[in-house]
Amino acid sequence: MLDLKETFQAHDHSLLSEDRQGEVIVKEGLRGIQPNGKRFYIESYGCQMNFSDSEIVASVLCENGYVSTRDYNEADLVFVNTCSIRENAEQRVRNRLKNFSVVKRRKPDALIGVLGCMAERLKEKFLEEEQLVDIVVGPDAYRHLPDLISEAESGQKAVNVLLSREETYADISPVRLSSNGVTAFISIMRGCDNMCSFCVVPFTRGRERSRNPKSIIAEAQDLFDKGYREVTLLGQNVDSYRWSEDPKVRGKKLIELKDTDDVFNFANLLEAVAQVSPLLRVRFSTSHPKDMLDDVLYVMAKYDNICEYIHLPVQSGNSEVLNRMNRTYDRAWYMNRIDAIRKILPNTAISTDIITGFCGETEEQHKETLSIMQEIKYEMAYMFFYSERPGTLAAKRYEDDVLEVDKKRRLAEIIDLQREHSIARNKADLGKTFEVLVEKYSKRSKDDLCGRNSQNKMIVFPKGDATIGEYIQVKVTDYSQAILKGEIIA
Repeated sequence: MLDLKETFQAHDHSLLSEDRQGEVIVKEGLRGIQPNGKRFYIESYGCQMNFSDSEIVASVLCENGYVSTRDYNEADLVFVNTCSIRENAEQRVRNRLKNFSVVKRRKPDALIGVLGCMAERLKEKFLEEEQLVDIVVGPDAYRHLPDLISEAESGQKAVNVLLSREETYADISPVRLSSNGVTAFISIMRGCDNMCSFCVVPFTRGRERSRNPKSIIAEAQDLFDKGYREVTLLGQNVDSYRWSEDPKVRGKKLIELKDTDDVFNFANLLEAVAQVSPLLRVRFSTSHPKDMLDDVLYVMAKYDNICEYIHLPVQSGNSEVLNRMNRTYDRAWYMNRIDAIRKILPNTAISTDIITGFCGETEEQHKETLSIMQEIKYEMAYMFFYSERPGTLAAKRYEDDVLEVDKKRRLAEIIDLQREHSIARNKADLGKTFEVLVEKYSKRSKDDLCGRNSQNKMIVFPKGDATIGEYIQVKVTDYSQAILKGEIIA
């Protein structure tokens, strides 16, 4: 294991602050950066990784003198950070781009750009069919944005969607867009080597590569020093995180690693981040059942500030369907991981992802998904019916042969069952007292605050004397499917 006992000194990246209108502005004179008089607006869709990437883009632009705005009508640069996971997500982006035509009418010199997964997957269509788009940038090319903007300003269509085997943006300090100043994401790796047959991510984000752990720990320390009290470590598959100072070892696949290889794995990283401060909560997402081993669970059990919450996508409860999905585990292995979590971390909440109506799924196989839900009773689930994505292994190998009416019916059954389980799980918390990190005001009333407990459940309560960013004790007095309600206790 690599030695990370040295002290990590975080660089001062506080180039930006928030003004009363919520714009990000460059501090005068810091590092000699002067505003160039132009504003940018970023709108993000999809997963947490996309939102994290938008913060990297904001940092690159601000370092070059641009100023952020939350009103696209006054922007000189409008970017949409896109998602290709499902067809409806892509359609929403296309519709949104049409809405941005008003910017072009008001400011003919304004530029519209597409970032992220759709940029990589549909670069030709954006440049040829969508006349509105001036810049197309893939997830590994954000460093080149200033040059691409200059190219677009000269009247050329600017595009860079090249994928990288090395880029992790480890040296870029993200600008925390729309931050509450309490919670933040830290990207620990990029790309994905899991070729799930339904998923387009390996083709849009490239091969898996991990960040140097020193840069991750330094970022966590920097956030804590600035008053943040919770970080979420992000990766397509955090459990396969690994780092070595030896490039040859770093390039090996997980199954190729030897006991003699000097490797810093996810359990090591999780422990190191937890040691930044006992007042810094640590979460992570997302785990893959094939790679979640007991060492991570034992580290979680060792530190009170590592939250008792695991998102463990199952996708299907049937082993044949899982095989067609190329998930590389079966139902028995998944249940083995659930049993390990329940044994080592008995108070841990578990959520999941479920896809219904995948290629060839029968009614009996669908019932096996319902049965695994009954067996586990997840706290929460993200549930979808299968949407074929061009270029994926499933699109090449299998026929999308489940009728849409059956997909929707099966999804409705899954949603109904999960609603029962979520309500039952929340009802079981009645009368319990939890430590809550106060995050923000309730959407419904400024008289209420809200924050999450260790199990990732949002609790709403009368604000009393509580302040955002502090830990308080809250007793649960009511519940719904989505949230808990409570009151502060001394």
